[in-house]
Amino acid sequence: MEHIKHPVRRCAVYTRKSSEEGLEQDFNSLHAQREACEAFIRSQAGEGWRLSQTHYDDGGLSGGTMERPALQRLLEDIRNGLVDVVVVYKVDRLTRALADFAQMVEIFDANGVIHAHFLPANGYRRCGDR
Repeated sequence: MEHIKHPVRRCAVYTRKSSEEGLEQDFNSLHAQREACEAFIRSQAGEGWRLSQTHYDDGGLSGGTMERPALQRLLEDIRNGLVDVVVVYKVDRLTRALADFAQMVEIFDANGVIHAHFLPANGYRRCGDR
């Protein structure tokens, strides 16, 4: 049986929590989101997915705006060709505004980035697969 070698895909995890409540805890919502996304990326290792060591975490910031430091760093890294896949726990962690999501998808598409959101109950969805 011949093994197919998949290209390495650098995966960035983006996490967000809209309130600061609980962020001071040793294990908080951002950690739980990251842990689930990292496990998902590991499950895709056979497809060439590899976890980026850069953290993109916005704690205490609303998803109703794109003016979030970690999100802006992520988008800049995408534009600079450093990210191939963006993984979020749920799509609402990325944004709560449809217009912002459309703008992000344009950036993803223009840079050949896959957007995957992990859904604990239903597996996952992938957009922009290349």
